[in-house]
Amino acid sequence: MSAPQKTMAELAAEYGLAPNEYQVVLDRLGREPNHVELGVFSVMWSEHCSYKSSKIHLGKFPTKGPRVICGPGENAGVIDIDDGDACIFKMESHNHPSYIEPYQGAATGVGGIMRDVFTMGARPVALLNALRFGDPSHEKTKRLVKGVVSGIGGYGNCVGVPTVAGETNFHAGYNGNILVNAMCVGVARADALFYSAAPAPGLSVVYFGSKTGRDGIHGATMASAEFDEDSDEKRPTVQVGDPFAEKLLIEATLELMASGAVAAIQDMGAAGLTSSSVEMAGKGAVGIELNMDAVPQREEGMTAYEMMLSESQERMLAVLKPGREEDGHRIFRKWGLDAAVIGMTTDTGRLVLKHHGETVCDVPLAPLFDDAPLYDRPWVQPELQPRLDAKTIPAPDSWVDAVIKVVCCPDMASKRWIWEQYDRHVMADTLQDSATAADAGVVRVHGTDKGLAMTSDCTPRYVQADPYEGGKQAVAEAWRNLTAVGSRPIAITDNLNFGNPQRPEIMGQIVRAIDGMAEACRVLDFPVVSGNVSLYNETNGAAIPPTPTVGAVGLLTNYDVVVGFGGMVEGDMLVLIGETVGELGSSLYLREVLGREDGAPPPVDLALERKTGDFVRGLIEAGDLTCVHDLSDGGLIGAAADIALASDCGVELDATSTTHAHILLFGEDQARYLVATPDATGIIAAAQSAGLHASVVGRAVGRDFASAELFRLSLDHLREMHEGWMPNWIEG
Repeated sequence: MSAPQKTMAELAAEYGLAPNEYQVVLDRLGREPNHVELGVFSVMWSEHCSYKSSKIHLGKFPTKGPRVICGPGENAGVIDIDDGDACIFKMESHNHPSYIEPYQGAATGVGGIMRDVFTMGARPVALLNALRFGDPSHEKTKRLVKGVVSGIGGYGNCVGVPTVAGETNFHAGYNGNILVNAMCVGVARADALFYSAAPAPGLSVVYFGSKTGRDGIHGATMASAEFDEDSDEKRPTVQVGDPFAEKLLIEATLELMASGAVAAIQDMGAAGLTSSSVEMAGKGAVGIELNMDAVPQREEGMTAYEMMLSESQERMLAVLKPGREEDGHRIFRKWGLDAAVIGMTTDTGRLVLKHHGETVCDVPLAPLFDDAPLYDRPWVQPELQPRLDAKTIPAPDSWVDAVIKVVCCPDMASKRWIWEQYDRHVMADTLQDSATAADAGVVRVHGTDKGLAMTSDCTPRYVQADPYEGGKQAVAEAWRNLTAVGSRPIAITDNLNFGNPQRPEIMGQIVRAIDGMAEACRVLDFPVVSGNVSLYNETNGAAIPPTPTVGAVGLLTNYDVVVGFGGMVEGDMLVLIGETVGELGSSLYLREVLGREDGAPPPVDLALERKTGDFVRGLIEAGDLTCVHDLSDGGLIGAAADIALASDCGVELDATSTTHAHILLFGEDQARYLVATPDATGIIAAAQSAGLHASVVGRAVGRDFASAELFRLSLDHLREMHEGWMPNWIEG
């Protein structure tokens, strides 16, 4: 006996629509939807597409500035980088797919974020990634790391865009839900940007790229739900990427744009043909009618439902200017891409789909595009960790062991095994990358003296302890990292990764982290121009650590001034700019040496961040510094070890065996930079004149990493452990 057919209300619940949301669908339509219409509503009203739980709070972000050309709302943000050039960038998550199928999940994350950038008319010039994995001892972690890294490298390398920067962390909080955040940066002429709003009715809608298959159906819905024991069954909702098709798509898209035939354009990302058609028509306040028979298909017997919800990769949708269809087809033939006119824009304000001669969908666009449910979800102030008195935290029993545990822990150890799998120099414009000892990646703006600096930052343990201060710190550290290479920070993109927003304690994390980030962006004149929200990152009710990742871009008007932290030479003095009070709450010292994960994170004085950063940038531009490194994870020990290893030069730190030496060496106070210079006296005098604290904390000498009475480690031995952790773990 066959199972009874499910009602539309039951299907709606299965597709992620709450009962009250399904009632709104009924109210908007004045009738029950059919299967295709229900699918369209379910993906457009998913958390992934509608931002229904976060939208009211995202409005707190400053989004305008003297260099902002296009803020949130388009495929990517756009900023002015002088001389008629524009930089286009965005970061997005591919968390759920990467956990289920790590290679394809990560690979298609890279492909998708590149399409967001070249859809705006930009040529992608750099990729970044921010990866969070579970405990290295967890049974799944090693397989996930191998798959994700291979997917990122395999896709980016084949397309021919360098991966120049990123970050990788490990914590048990990600055991059941890893994070894969991908960022792309592109360059275009500011007077040749393209947008997604269809400008008028009566224009041809053209599909081009790869054929549509059944991969990725309901991918957006899957990305808006928690995991459970049956998550592996969701493999069919993970897309399959083809980087060689993406390369053809990039060239065809840019050539089509240069031909003058494009009136509007949108990539097919989350929710595929549904979101691209709805957004183009919705933004243009027109209607759209599609003939599903004309959609290029790679599988037999596909239904309109499957075609509309498929998230097959490497596909674009364009609205062409009148009479330019043949120009488009000529370009698509040249690049070997499938293409077809699949519809027209209309004046009806409706989405109409026809298949096999029948109308299978006829719904108003407004509820799909700008009338999705929005929630001001209940939230509670997160439980905050108490401020720790650093003087009550014990010094290490063994200084040598403590230094090794911090400098060589999974978060701090070299990620060479990862970045050696990425092509970092394709396109021949990379100036600094993951292999370069620098706080940010830097690529030359081709054919100019300008450089774009880029970074990705977040310290989840800070956000866990205090979402407001942790949100501030994520923005401030990105600003510091751009400053530390000599660039002027311009704007950020964000990727807000959290658990289930229907739990008030999780919603509290979201609200307070956004509050902190928004405050930092205002004080630092660091607007948000694009971003992504990824919620429901939890398994069986266990949420990830709150992880609001910040991707940021800065400009070097002359890339000759760029500096890293690998240029220290024998005889240089190490000067710490910024004051150390001794913030050990939520520090790596506490976690790695004492086995504790408690305490309030270091507070962020944003005015001091700005004052200190502007001062350091001035020293860089004047050529006064041999190397610069911001202080963050691991405090002074972490930064000094990075400089010593990168410069292949020993360091003698000035610290005595007093009770509180660990506060100076391991404290993670903010607004601090460690610089190397042959003229410490001049730097200290300049800092004092600027009202800043600066002091000599060490010198470049010999072949040891040491602090006279506390510890002494051979630099070669420290390097062996620092470089060896990851390959030993992977191979072991």
